[in-house]
Amino acid sequence: MQIGLVGLQFSGKTTLFHTLSTTSSHAQAQKEEASIEIVKIPDERLDKLTSIFNPKKQVNATIEVFDIPGLRMSEDNKVKITSAFLSSVRNNDALFYIIRSFTDDSVPHPMNSINPLRDIEFLETEFLLSDLAFLENRMEKIKKEILKSKDDKLKREMPLIEKCYAHCEKELPLRTLHIDENDLKLLSGYQLLTLKPLAIAINYDEDSIQNVDSMIEDVKSKIGKSGAVVIPFFAKIELELSKLSIEDQSAFMQDYGIKESALSKILRTSYDLLGLQSFFTVGEDECRAWTIKKNFNAQQAAGVIHTDFFNRFIRAEVVGNDDFIKHGSFNKCKEAGSWRLEGKEYIVKDGDILNIRHN
Repeated sequence: MQIGLVGLQFSGKTTLFHTLSTTSSHAQAQKEEASIEIVKIPDERLDKLTSIFNPKKQVNATIEVFDIPGLRMSEDNKVKITSAFLSSVRNNDALFYIIRSFTDDSVPHPMNSINPLRDIEFLETEFLLSDLAFLENRMEKIKKEILKSKDDKLKREMPLIEKCYAHCEKELPLRTLHIDENDLKLLSGYQLLTLKPLAIAINYDEDSIQNVDSMIEDVKSKIGKSGAVVIPFFAKIELELSKLSIEDQSAFMQDYGIKESALSKILRTSYDLLGLQSFFTVGEDECRAWTIKKNFNAQQAAGVIHTDFFNRFIRAEVVGNDDFIKHGSFNKCKEAGSWRLEGKEYIVKDGDILNIRHN
């Protein structure tokens, strides 16, 4: 799964990317193409399980993060969206708008003033225009192809495309339009920008920490029903935080009054946007977090580990993470009745510890 960081130049986007990156040496922003980093997802539950089993290795879940080059002012003093930029944005499963709300005279804003709502509206409008152009072209193409082929599939697609076009014409992003699963599959290949799950991450300076909650609520009230999640972060502080040891991070965050690091907040939000969750496998060799879609059943989860586990699935031994931590061992979980055998239709819960029985 891939998330894309999108924003205007000097928004703090690449600083955030460096904070999220596991190796900063790979995270140098390029002018013409997105920088990519595979980021480990921190998980205190997995850390605790590792401390109990003391395995040879711990394997965290990961997610790919793309730093898409920042939009800058052109020679005619306008910020322009290029086809190369749109192509980079389309390649992601979810988007984060990185929006500037800090003042720094040494770092000019491409639009010459600090206005988070304007910047959000600019990105949303450009992506809506892109979707409208695609949908209009698609409708024209379908009309021509229907005359030639009489394809029933095209006849079924046309009402959906028209429905999406009408929604965008109202200046509403497609993520706010109810579309059923079958229609979503049909649209998935088109990579419509406003259909992608969206979070808006607003970059504040440290002077805003005490008032950030009310500031975020104000933004939420003004952007209306955009279908986006809005979260705050403090890029410069977070970059310093990422360089500290785990012990020092806690004290640092306490001094600044930061409740949760950007790394944790961004990645947790990404999981929610993409409808993902984790389950664990544990043992002497490794403790590992596996990423699955919410509502995956036990057989589907087994298939993420290995295709043979899916094909030859018999049962899953299941213990909830909280139950295991409470009782301390599988035997004690059995005694307490929290260890159980589940069939292939069992819906895996976030944090479940699984052991797959297979033929």
